[in-house]
Amino acid sequence: MSLHIVLLEPEIPQNTGNIARTCAALNASLHLIKPLGFLLHDKYLKRAGLDYWDKLEVFLHDSIEEFFLKVDAKSVFMFTTKAKSLYTEKKYPETTYLLFGKESKGIPEELLIKYHSNTVRIPMVNDARSLNLANTAAIAAYEYCRQYQFSGLNRLGDLHHLSWPDN
Repeated sequence: MSLHIVLLEPEIPQNTGNIARTCAALNASLHLIKPLGFLLHDKYLKRAGLDYWDKLEVFLHDSIEEFFLKVDAKSVFMFTTKAKSLYTEKKYPETTYLLFGKESKGIPEELLIKYHSNTVRIPMVNDARSLNLANTAAIAAYEYCRQYQFSGLNRLGDLHHLSWPDN
């Protein structure tokens, strides 16, 4: 398994910090595409990620064009409210990049059109504009992990110290 979470021009440091924490929990890489709406040493970014930054592989890209020069576009799945396909309808390749746009504008329309076959959405009621970026990234990342039977993750949890009832 090789999961990569990609944030295109993220604006809110707390979202990026929370996504970094999810990446660390799943052994996923985090890709940040400039410009960023914060500094990488931002106290809110660090606080949201707590002590997970040293457990994380982070890649910084100067532009979306540079990012696409380094990866296979077929392995990039773009999350947008404008997609026809649900995120659960795709079979993610072993090496997958889950791409999320900036909080205020999402992914630019020209990218969505160019890579339309790899756009996906998370269903929600019509009145909802969108979900929080960190929540969306977590939902998407765990779907990828589910498709690979949570390989490499502790599926049972650390429950040996609890005394569970038999029923």
